[in-house]
Amino acid sequence: MNALINALPISVQSGLLLVTSNIFMTFAWYGHLKNMASKPWIVAALVSWGIALFEYLLQVPANRIGAQQLNVGQLKVMQEVISLSVFVPFAIFYLDQPFKLDYIWAALCLVGAAYFMFRN
Repeated sequence: MNALINALPISVQSGLLLVTSNIFMTFAWYGHLKNMASKPWIVAALVSWGIALFEYLLQVPANRIGAQQLNVGQLKVMQEVISLSVFVPFAIFYLDQPFKLDYIWAALCLVGAAYFMFRN
C-alpha cells in the first residue's frame, strides 16, 4: 500500500491527505452543532479537540509532503479549495443547510486564487 501511495505525484499525495484532514476538521469545527447542541460547550470543545487531533495527524504530513514541490502559498490555496469542497456538501447534507449561491461565488474566488498561485 505504501508503494502505491508513494507512486502518486507529490501534489496528489498532499491533496488526498488534505481532503481527509479537512473531513476531520469540518466535523471538529461544526459537527457539534448537530450532535452536541444540548451539551455544555466545554464537552463539545473537548470532543472537537479529540477529533482535531486526527486532522493534525493528517494535515502536518500533507503539508510536509506538499512542500517538496509547492510553496507555502500554493499549499494554503490548495487547502482552502479543499476546505470549501468538503464544507459545502457537509453543510448541505449533514447540517441540513440550504444551498446558497454564495457557495458558487466563493468557489469562483478560490478558482481565481488558485490561478494566481499556480500560474507560471
